[in-house]
Amino acid sequence: MTREMFRSKIHRATVTETELYYEGSITVDKNLLDAADILPFEKVQVVNMNNGARLETYALEGAAESGIICLNGPAARLGFPGDEVVIITYSHMSEADAKKHKPTIVLVDKENKIRKVI
Repeated sequence: MTREMFRSKIHRATVTETELYYEGSITVDKNLLDAADILPFEKVQVVNMNNGARLETYALEGAAESGIICLNGPAARLGFPGDEVVIITYSHMSEADAKKHKPTIVLVDKENKIRKVI
């Protein structure tokens, strides 16, 4: 048996832009992806703290140090610049691995710069 476990998250990032006429996804500053161990094209869950919307999409790598958090395509209908979001990844793990697993939490400031990694 495996369990699906919370693996990492970027907590309370601020949406900087939306791009409705795009194929879809969320563009995230490369530094944030690296800190949370999220690969380009990896599936992520995005939770909007302002309106409660939840969506699944995939991550795209934005320029490092840009602070970009851009909701693309249909996701652009679920948030606005200034909204705070949590970007979450999950992994399937064996029972033994799940019991000792510690997720990575990336805390950011209002400009989406890393404050702390837990």
